[in-house]
Amino acid sequence: MLRVNEPRAERRPHTWQRPTGAVDDPYAWLRERDDPATIAYLEAENSYADGWFAERRELLDTLFGEIKSRVQETDEAAPVPFGEWFYSGRTVEGQSYPIHCRGRSAATATEFVLLDQNAEADGHEFFDLGAFEVSNDHRRLAWSADVTGAEHYTLRIRDLDTGDDLADELHDSTWAGVAWSADADHLFYVMPDEQERPYRVMRHRVGTAQDDDVEVYRDDDERFFVGIGSTRSGEWIVIQSGSKLSSESLLIPASDPTAEPLLIRPRVADMEYHVDHWGDRFVILTNDDAVDFRVMEAPIDGPGDWTELIGHEPGRRITGIEPFAGHLALHEWRHGQPQVRVVTRSGDQTVLAIDPEPHDVEFGPNEEWDTTTLRLSHQSLTTPGRVIDVDVTTGDVTVVKQVPTPNVDLEAYVSQRLWATADDGTEVPVDIVRHVDTPLDGTAPTCIYAYGSYEASMPPWFSVARLSLLDRGVVFALAHPRGGGELGRNWYLDGKLLQKRNTFTDTLAVRDHLVETKVAAPDRLTIRGGSAGGLLVGACITMRPDAFAAAVAEVPFVDVVSTMSDPSLPLTVTEWEEWGDPRAEPFASYMASYSPYDNTVAAAYPALYITAGLNDPRVSYHEPAKWTAKLRDVRTNDVPLLLRTEMGAGHAGPSGRYEAWRDESRSLAFILTATTNP
Repeated sequence: MLRVNEPRAERRPHTWQRPTGAVDDPYAWLRERDDPATIAYLEAENSYADGWFAERRELLDTLFGEIKSRVQETDEAAPVPFGEWFYSGRTVEGQSYPIHCRGRSAATATEFVLLDQNAEADGHEFFDLGAFEVSNDHRRLAWSADVTGAEHYTLRIRDLDTGDDLADELHDSTWAGVAWSADADHLFYVMPDEQERPYRVMRHRVGTAQDDDVEVYRDDDERFFVGIGSTRSGEWIVIQSGSKLSSESLLIPASDPTAEPLLIRPRVADMEYHVDHWGDRFVILTNDDAVDFRVMEAPIDGPGDWTELIGHEPGRRITGIEPFAGHLALHEWRHGQPQVRVVTRSGDQTVLAIDPEPHDVEFGPNEEWDTTTLRLSHQSLTTPGRVIDVDVTTGDVTVVKQVPTPNVDLEAYVSQRLWATADDGTEVPVDIVRHVDTPLDGTAPTCIYAYGSYEASMPPWFSVARLSLLDRGVVFALAHPRGGGELGRNWYLDGKLLQKRNTFTDTLAVRDHLVETKVAAPDRLTIRGGSAGGLLVGACITMRPDAFAAAVAEVPFVDVVSTMSDPSLPLTVTEWEEWGDPRAEPFASYMASYSPYDNTVAAAYPALYITAGLNDPRVSYHEPAKWTAKLRDVRTNDVPLLLRTEMGAGHAGPSGRYEAWRDESRSLAFILTATTNP
């Protein structure tokens, strides 16, 4: 169907040779970023999308104004005690980025500025703060920044007495952490390989050139990502190398930074472990003979000699441990809900009661070692984020900080958990939130958000932007399909590799359940997701093009087979353990059965808003670009189809809170236009 003024990508002959046979791909050339026609096509799509949004300028401005009005732009973060200092941050009206500070008391925690991101971002279209690590003696700050979105960071060292950066400038570091030696004279960081994989730990001596830095560890197995960090006690530096299926850890005494790393246990297929220091022993979180993980302990002089400390319980997925001098705090998922468990040295265990409705609870910044106070962050679909301190000896809860939400009546919104039945009988959780005045009579427009990959659990979160949908009668539904981790490790295993289609059919089952129970109007549904969640969006609408009125696919991973067949592309090899290797059967046929790009055929598709980042190292711009070009070629209806590429950003989209609000306003305007005709 020819549409006036729509961009059209040139068709050039190209054939992929696959185990399933030859496949024509006339848009394969869009992978060539240096081809002037590639940039010309992306710019043409941007111009077309901008024209569509320009026609809705009043709605966009209204939505942006609503989001802005619900944010207290000048605000301070909760002070974090750390040694003799209290660390905090603040935002200032009109400025896009936070300012990091400290003071000698909680009341004066913003007195001394450590790093003003606004000043560092000046002159850059994009700015992302990577590392921000204060040394244990509080003299130095390691901080890094990426100014392109390509996730290559320049690491610097700031003297906190003078406020000046030292001459040290470490280029091409990653997001995979940093660690200080005890005396703050050495800094450890991680560098990427040619496929953007963090793989090499370097040791830098403060005051020397980067060329003199020493390689401490490298992992040449392309399946493994390497990270660096410190134990909570500050006494050990931990090197962690992990794939999707196994991991291993090495230790360096923080007081002896030039010591050879000590391997705790060599990697074993399908066995993961993570180590921390608990004073007189090490504690290890592992899935060794425990699908949902258990906690082991080991002596300081024998960190590979494990005995069980906290046993395995099927369905209780332990996701993290935080050791303190007198207790352990465990973060875990149970019955599709995160919770925190406190274990004393005597073995007593207590689950902290936080919220009866679907919610999120996470460890907050806990910098102090010898304390009975556990800092947590909490939010839900109807409760803005708050910082709370729990006294683990008494159970007393203190709200340290509640994120202010001006011009919002929080009593106007209600949430609940529902369960949908998948094709194979599996019960799939979905959390919904709506305005109290929105009827559940089958007339409400509804937006389903889902991810469902990498064992990433998606706890309910509060969003001031989302209120613009709820106030207009839209129901928001957060689906938890298999492939995530909400119901334990098996929930993840049942949604990956040769079970991946469960992720998409679970989401479609949620869609049908919302219609059948009259939560959602059948012809006013939107599906939204990003990255692997964008794959979910693409798979759902190619499996059932008539199931949704609109879809928002943000940096979507949609050209699955072509990308995963090319090990020269960034991160491909590491992803085979998640998706499979389509260069051979059975994965060739199975992945081809759901890959959105390969399954985009002549059909009436929902209205689509697709985004990309030209500098994205995770999902290359060419995947959403190729998909858009193919959709334009084969779709049989005339509804909005927009592609918008950030030409100076990467996977996370534009940086800075005001640009992020503008970006979100576009998605909201698209959803409202397609499903409510505002």
